[in-house]
Amino acid sequence: MKTPRANGKSATPGISDFAGRLFHSWHSLKLPTSQPQVILAVSGGADSTALLLALDELVKAKKLSLTLTVAHLDHSLRKVSREDAVWVENLASELGHEFVKRRTDVKKRAARSGDNLEQAARRVRYEFLKNTAKQKQSLLVVTAHTLDDQAETILLRLLRGSAAEGLSGIEPVRLIDSKSSIQLARPLLSWARRSDAENYCRLRKVEFRIDEMNQDEKYARVKVRKQLLPLMLSFNNKIVEALSRTATLLREDAGALSDEANKLLRLASPQTLGKKWDKPARLNVAVLASATAAVRRRALRQWISQRRGDLRRLEMVHLMAVDSLIEGNRGGRIAELPDGGKVVRKRGWLELDVRVNGKKG
Repeated sequence: MKTPRANGKSATPGISDFAGRLFHSWHSLKLPTSQPQVILAVSGGADSTALLLALDELVKAKKLSLTLTVAHLDHSLRKVSREDAVWVENLASELGHEFVKRRTDVKKRAARSGDNLEQAARRVRYEFLKNTAKQKQSLLVVTAHTLDDQAETILLRLLRGSAAEGLSGIEPVRLIDSKSSIQLARPLLSWARRSDAENYCRLRKVEFRIDEMNQDEKYARVKVRKQLLPLMLSFNNKIVEALSRTATLLREDAGALSDEANKLLRLASPQTLGKKWDKPARLNVAVLASATAAVRRRALRQWISQRRGDLRRLEMVHLMAVDSLIEGNRGGRIAELPDGGKVVRKRGWLELDVRVNGKKG
């Protein structure tokens, strides 16, 4: 497999246009250009295959000094999933990169957890990537989310009634979880379309894998991709890019709101300065009521996340119910949370009863 040369359109001499744009994005995101270990999630689809090929191109052109470990998770959802794993392993071997795989039954995982199939797949995928990074002593995990993934995510969250943070979409760089120092990066997110990834794979003469589940409209994401986005394209032929710009602006707004919400949590916490306050068990209603609704709701969201450890299945309707407890003077009111936990108003305080696997935590 020969590395493609510049096609006349690349801004970076000696490499393809796709790899050149990836190189620019890598620097824009301030990702390390010299790293002992980078974990690269590869399913075998066009997006992740293109990302693997482009990073391989940049490494071999000595634009980046990275050691790549190709990580593949078999979700056991398709009859040919084992073939996908073998295909990715063969490609990684041909390119000269280490390969790690795991097989799991996502349907069983979803049945146990109460998540839908997409939620369960996402959760187990990031657990696998985080564990792989720990084993390889890597501080960077890279995935191949594109502009199309961003647009679909924003529309799905809009349909669920998400607030600004949800509508800010997928973050280009974040910690893989709140307790880890491992970064999760998506260097294709701000510029690459699926068609760009497919075209680059063809340029490299690599036939990527096709997942028939991406055509099944019983899944909400596929329905958005197949029905809603084409309709929106008839109004704006740059709708995918427009949604991405909107997400970026909302992410900036959400960051400012988060700063104010953190200040409000400090003020509403019963704990004094100098003591641990980051996970207060209760919040002062009067202090919360003095804040604007946008900051207050963001503070409540952060408070619930800190106490529970995640925001699993928490939607705006639950947050609004918690926020409504602040109104008036009457205590004893309760807002139920989706995990069986609850927020109770008692004598001028909001108290969070956390449930873990159905038991009080």
